[in-house]
Amino acid sequence: MESLLDEGLEGKRKDLHKQLEEIGAFRRGIISEGYRKCGKPNCACAKEGHPGHGPRYLWNTTIKGKSYAKHIRMGPELQKYLDETENHRRFVKICEEIVAVNEQICDLCPVPAVTDEQELTELKKKLQERFSKRYRKR
Repeated sequence: MESLLDEGLEGKRKDLHKQLEEIGAFRRGIISEGYRKCGKPNCACAKEGHPGHGPRYLWNTTIKGKSYAKHIRMGPELQKYLDETENHRRFVKICEEIVAVNEQICDLCPVPAVTDEQELTELKKKLQERFSKRYRKR
């Protein structure tokens, strides 16, 4: 039964990897639409209820804590950015699905048995050293 479920999960993982290959170019971020008032008292935008000048489109993202923004022109440039940001959302979703499937596969894999006592003792020492180094740094 495990092998059947495992084969299904392996097939699902392969399908997800194939979907990743088909995504194409992508970029992080969002596109926002904005309107602004120019500040001239006789302009139409100064009247109550007028949304302001626009729309203006802005691509925004944050990479390693630093914000980036770029004004985008209406037309092919806006469509390009919309497609690329949508592709990024698809990329992230597929990656999350791949991680979930891999975790299910890992849960089905048996823990390797160590029968030799000396080998087991060495493994425990190795693991203990690995984790004790982390606690010493604190």
